[in-house]
Amino acid sequence: MRRTDVIIVGAGQAGLAMSCELASAGIEHVILERGRVAERWRSTTWDSLRLLSPNWMTRLPHWQYRGPNPDGYMGRDAVIQFLSSYAGAIAAPVVGDSPVLQVSRTAAGYELRTPGDTWQCRVLVIATGHCEAPRIPAMAQSIDAAITQIHSSAYRNPAQLPPGNVLVVGASPSGVQIAYELARAGRGVALAVGRHTPLPRMFMGRDIFWWMDRLGVLDEPASAVTNIDAAREQPSLQLAGRPDHSDLNLMVLQRLGVRLAGRLSGAEGLSVAFADDLATTVRRAEEKRDRLLRDIADFAWAHGIVGDRRMPGRFAPRPGPEAFDLAHVAIRTIVWATGFARDFRWLGLPVVRPDGELAHEEGVLPLPGLYALGFRFLRRRNSSFIDGVGADAAFLARKIAADLGGRKLMAA
Repeated sequence: MRRTDVIIVGAGQAGLAMSCELASAGIEHVILERGRVAERWRSTTWDSLRLLSPNWMTRLPHWQYRGPNPDGYMGRDAVIQFLSSYAGAIAAPVVGDSPVLQVSRTAAGYELRTPGDTWQCRVLVIATGHCEAPRIPAMAQSIDAAITQIHSSAYRNPAQLPPGNVLVVGASPSGVQIAYELARAGRGVALAVGRHTPLPRMFMGRDIFWWMDRLGVLDEPASAVTNIDAAREQPSLQLAGRPDHSDLNLMVLQRLGVRLAGRLSGAEGLSVAFADDLATTVRRAEEKRDRLLRDIADFAWAHGIVGDRRMPGRFAPRPGPEAFDLAHVAIRTIVWATGFARDFRWLGLPVVRPDGELAHEEGVLPLPGLYALGFRFLRRRNSSFIDGVGADAAFLARKIAADLGGRKLMAA
């Protein structure tokens, strides 16, 4: 049996930020990680992935990007190096290759079982991240076995897929980037489009994240949102971090030859069906985009910031198909860019809601000494961002210090 005051589950950006704040407060802790530091970046991202936010926003407690390209977008390998270097710099007490198999409550706090050890702690922080279990619609089970199906988290590059055309389901950042990469590699690509708001990479001469940062959009507190559950389920922005700062949206994809379709509504054997909602979805997404851009333009005007305030043009997609036979259009692969769900089967505590999400209030769960960090809109809109997790970690570290009462509560 091994004991410590605090155990953090997960050595990604959230777990490392929490470790830094606890170390600053002199609180003994360990991080249990299923693999290596930044394991999710290592094992569930594609080769050409780049951050959506610019490098200057890559900030954690006492650590930030200091390279020569602050306005660029860090690639996958650079992110892994950034987090690994951070772990080394703060001497994060990471215990690798230690997936948590089961958690139970004890009189003194919590007991965690891993393949090699049993741990006890007074305080437990769940920092496993928002992108845990691939979410694939049930209709996937009805698709003919001749069709290769993978989730975006298993996609690495076009050469990985069998020859033939590809259907990408979901126009999230992952979906549009994968569709673009496949089309550029010479694949025929169809894209089933959902409710993702397209944003221009640059507006009035500055990165869109610069504007959202200045407007306070990213710092919007959960307490200010009328329906926080709905806010947490909002589709991700349709955006990409490209070296040339250019846009990647449905218009770009259509010009490249990607065939756009409405939401995937059904699948059976080799037949797939699409909702007749492509034009409506695009129009509503553009209306949402334009509301934000008008707010930015008003902010710029009020603060004397000069720039080109012209709004992006409207996009009229070609009519999408109602259905097609996968074999007839030579589609041999489906990439499900359909997001993630949480998987807390290892957490044997009554804190998981019927929808699979943690029941928490700004990261505080309804059991003593139990906290969550790094999940979408935990306390603020940017709670799951590298740039936002630090403020939440500092907030929770203060609560943990109060829990521990400034004393070492777990005897060796």
